[in-house]
Amino acid sequence: MRDFDEIRVFVEREIVPRYDNFDAGHGRDHVHTVMTQALQLAQHYPEVDPCLLLVAAAYHDLGLAYGREHHHTHSARIIREDERLKQWFSDEEIGIIADAAEDHRASSGHEPRTIYGRIVAEADRIIDGETIVRRALQYGMSHEPGLDREGQYRRLMEHMREKYDYGGYLKLWIPESDNAKRLEQFRQTLADEAAFRQMFDKIFDTINQ
Repeated sequence: MRDFDEIRVFVEREIVPRYDNFDAGHGRDHVHTVMTQALQLAQHYPEVDPCLLLVAAAYHDLGLAYGREHHHTHSARIIREDERLKQWFSDEEIGIIADAAEDHRASSGHEPRTIYGRIVAEADRIIDGETIVRRALQYGMSHEPGLDREGQYRRLMEHMREKYDYGGYLKLWIPESDNAKRLEQFRQTLADEAAFRQMFDKIFDTINQ
């Protein structure tokens, strides 16, 4: 019988610190939020093993160490290659964890294969306007530091519309989540260019203080 608290201690000591190497939008705060939201959503699904879910959520972005484009597949590989997980999980369970991490990416183009993947994907959808804009702006400033304020705004607006607007590639998977209501609220802000620009400028100035 595996011990959830033992696994949580392992995750906090060995996995969470690795997020210190990523951009500000994917640091410890982010992985802790995904872990917490995933466990909260799992309360609606009694068949879900919280131990598997916690590990999937904790490892889901480790692949960023190899770049953003294929980070989800690298995260899955990292899980499958981590021999330490075998002390708690069978090969089949490790496969489930890896699939969940791989399926979390919003632009993956297909529905997550398991309930674990759907929960991690949903937990990763942090639908809060200011948080979305701050994370995207931090990423843009980290990876395209040569862009001035207007350049960052154009880059960010293009990304927001591609991902979050009606017809965007973001998909929600868990009906019990509040994300659908929050997404509609954010879309209304996105449609109001003056309101969105005001949000952007405030966050831009805060980051650059």
